[in-house]
Amino acid sequence: MTGNAGAGATATAVLGGGCFWCVEAVYLEVRGVLRVESGYTGGHQPDPTYEQVCAGGTGHAEVIKIEFDPAVIAYHDLLEIFFTIHDPTTLNRQGNDVGTQYRSVIYYQSPEQEATARQVIAEMACVWDAPIVTELAPAQTFYRAEDYHQDYFRQHPLQGYCAFVVAPKVAKFKNTYSNRLK
Repeated sequence: MTGNAGAGATATAVLGGGCFWCVEAVYLEVRGVLRVESGYTGGHQPDPTYEQVCAGGTGHAEVIKIEFDPAVIAYHDLLEIFFTIHDPTTLNRQGNDVGTQYRSVIYYQSPEQEATARQVIAEMACVWDAPIVTELAPAQTFYRAEDYHQDYFRQHPLQGYCAFVVAPKVAKFKNTYSNRLK
């Protein structure tokens, strides 16, 4: 949690649910989300590049760091959206994206976030036909991805991956959570 409690306080969430372009594109549409950055965390190599992370040897996950206003959207609600827009039952993969860098993971920032994440995982277990394999880990150093990855979907909506993978996830979010749109 950053800022002081009360007016103007913000909080941070770090989530990995496959390719960061997909997850980022959804959260940029969420009311109460102030900022979203794509990046890497959870690995052992300092300041990794996209190519190094994609090669799978750094241990990092592709993640997004969300700065949000908890007076507008609760962390619980951010996690509910998270479990709706990706498949948390597939280990180290989302669709055709395969590798530990695409794992489903929540990096909690506080004991309260950890407790909330455990609660949401338990609540969402009945939604999925298979067990949820989302990793839950304490926050680690976040490395911002290269500039060309930031706001990727908005900049490249007609690029093949964006049109066929990212766009349907954004549409699903908009249809399911129309009350949460900016």
